[in-house]
Amino acid sequence: MKILFISLGCDKNLVDSEQMLGLLGEKGFQFTDDETQADVIVINTCCFINDAKEESINTILEMAEYRKSGSCKALIVTGCLAERYQKEILDEIQEVDAVLGTTTYDVIAETVEEVLEGKRELKFQDINRLMPAKAKRILTTGGHYAYLKIAEGCDKHCTYCIIPKIRGRYRSVPMEQLLEEAQDLASQGVKELILVAQETTLYGMDLYGEKRLTELIKKLCAIKGIRWIRIQYCYPEEITQDLVKVIKEEPKICHYLDLPIQHASDEILKRMGRKTTQKDLKEIVRYLRTEIPDICLRTTLITGFPGETQEDHEELMAFVDECEFDRLGVFPYSPEEGTPAAGMPGQIEEEVKEERWAELMELQQEIAFDKAQEAVGQVLEVMIEGKVTDEEAYVGRTYKDAPGVDGYLFIHTDKTLVSGDFAKVQVTGAVEYDLIGELI
Repeated sequence: MKILFISLGCDKNLVDSEQMLGLLGEKGFQFTDDETQADVIVINTCCFINDAKEESINTILEMAEYRKSGSCKALIVTGCLAERYQKEILDEIQEVDAVLGTTTYDVIAETVEEVLEGKRELKFQDINRLMPAKAKRILTTGGHYAYLKIAEGCDKHCTYCIIPKIRGRYRSVPMEQLLEEAQDLASQGVKELILVAQETTLYGMDLYGEKRLTELIKKLCAIKGIRWIRIQYCYPEEITQDLVKVIKEEPKICHYLDLPIQHASDEILKRMGRKTTQKDLKEIVRYLRTEIPDICLRTTLITGFPGETQEDHEELMAFVDECEFDRLGVFPYSPEEGTPAAGMPGQIEEEVKEERWAELMELQQEIAFDKAQEAVGQVLEVMIEGKVTDEEAYVGRTYKDAPGVDGYLFIHTDKTLVSGDFAKVQVTGAVEYDLIGELI
């Protein structure tokens, strides 16, 4: 039996997909990327914002056509959309054979076998269950880097976010389980570990009564074969001096932090349910750059939040201009059913959201292009990602570049390089967000 597996949404969802692939592989299933050849199609969905929800629904409907007329004998939906709209998916899309919630993917193999016998399944468990480690993941990232999900769920309850309702409360994965998983990944050739969670900075609070992220990353640094450790999703108010100290002292830890800030107007931050003020945010950015001068800071912002005035928008623009983040993403506010923000007065028209989004992106583009030009002449360590087709050139990433979201460095050389190799490269030019360099 051949299975087509489609993973949508974030890197945390991708880890769940890789776990399911491992469970299915252990049962002897084979995999295909051709929907016309698939006996079973599994879709791991996302519904964080409206665009993600639409993509998930459209993908289900598209794959349902193969369930009607193709060789597909079973269509299974998992993930966040499945958790949020459990019975509706099964009731309204007759081609769907099973729906699994976010804490039920460990029964994916059994579910496939059951639906192939003609059953229709709706499987959900306690949303606050921590999934057991039951299989070796099948990596989909190429093998030289992998995501390590260190916690599940979130306790922040920001007013715009549905995640606590579909992923549950914050649950740290036991440290010994993470270290065993990381050791296994290293044995498979993984050289970069990317730590992810809804929030990495609170790791350990629920299990050990204190933050244990610094202890975890120190132990991860001791694993042979791992060259880079990248930390994502660090809430600014939870960053400690100890964390900054270990980033400075451990050579394997990339000088890169992702800080989900969302806005800079104190009034909007308050309406969002965030725990920081603009003054706090500026102080955190200043502190990080003072302690780690070459640190790369990435953030995300929401524009057009309910009640956002033109003055709030201009305040955010001034904040971005002053802080000059190395990497920045902006999302127009998406009202999510079941969140407090969706019912707030002062909803912003879509046209205004788009205009403000465009202004922020144009400003950030200027900042990013200038920073790319400033890199010319620097010597950087680069992880090779692959070869450019039909050219004597390779694509790589520096410590400043997380896969899939940041830029690349293009290296022209007639030497043979392999994905996962590390090379010293001198930056010789910049084209928009990307760099050009030569091997040293």
